[in-house]
Amino acid sequence: MPELAEVEWFRRQWSPGLGHEIADVKAHSRKYVFRGTDGDALRQNLTGQKLVRSKRSGKQMLFEFFGDNPEMIGARENIRSSLGIHLGMTGKTHIEPSNFQPGKHDHLVLYQRDRSLVFTDPRQLGHVRFHHGREEPDWWKGRSPEIDSSAFDRKFFNEFLDRHGNAPIKAVLLMQNGFPGIGNWMADEILWRAKVLPSKRIRKLTAHERSVIFRATKWVVRRSLETLGKDFSDPPKNWLIHQKWKRGGICPIHRASLKHANVAGRTTAWCPKCQK
Repeated sequence: MPELAEVEWFRRQWSPGLGHEIADVKAHSRKYVFRGTDGDALRQNLTGQKLVRSKRSGKQMLFEFFGDNPEMIGARENIRSSLGIHLGMTGKTHIEPSNFQPGKHDHLVLYQRDRSLVFTDPRQLGHVRFHHGREEPDWWKGRSPEIDSSAFDRKFFNEFLDRHGNAPIKAVLLMQNGFPGIGNWMADEILWRAKVLPSKRIRKLTAHERSVIFRATKWVVRRSLETLGKDFSDPPKNWLIHQKWKRGGICPIHRASLKHANVAGRTTAWCPKCQK
């Protein structure tokens, strides 16, 4: 499943459409990706509006559209249309020519004069949401602070860990209400750099281990956004991710064979020399 850096890259894929009007909309609104979404309302309200802004929160993307007064972004008297996209396992956003003809898995196409904004999802585990109104949609409110923001600080970090004292640290890092956007590979990368065993219970972490996990979390997120999030390039070769999935993968530091096990329902890799 795409994690926050990959989602940031996919958010940017529709950036060429910013400031341009939606001329037409095609949506497979009966497909599972539109569960709970009114496809007719989506088509009616987006047609004729301009894409004016996009955001990312964790693994979610939000695209905002305005009609007659797009320059008055955020004004309470303006009614906005908000399109939310979660990529699921196989979803992706991409740009195609203006005469694009959607295929079986192209569930949403927003046509502009010079391009088409397309959402494709073969397995339909993603989710398309729509809201039209003055306020932010309920499904976008109450989000946890982004890890690369100042709001994600030691106080928030420690309080969240304290609420899950009996859980393994790997499981807690995967909780989206505390660590938005962190998934399997990023959690393993963080714990390898912090030299903490993924199965270690929160209540057994030392103050020092908490501190290094916090710093590693911030660092991995920031560097991932600078590589994957910017241009989908690979993280540096000395990252664990390049060995994590390999049969016979080795630790980039000690060259020791990685160990693998199921932790928190996810295949987990760690170095037995780094993480004791």
